Amino acid sequence: MLTITMEKKLTKSPNKMLAGVCAGIAEYFEIDPTLVRVAYAVLSVFSTGFPGLLLYLILMAIMPKKEE
Repeated sequence: MLTITMEKKLTKSPNKMLAGVCAGIAEYFEIDPTLVRVAYAVLSVFSTGFPGLLLYLILMAIMPKKEE
């Protein structure tokens, strides 16, 4: 029996505005990067900005770059 497994990994995208975090999340969930960027901006504004900025910086540090 042949079994093919493709493991999905959350990685930074080369399609980036700042560090590729939002685009990487969009690629992982197979949605438009613009939607993720807008959702991130809206959530950051409504949470007084600091938690959103802190989360972005953490993700920027721990997400690996995409292997090509």
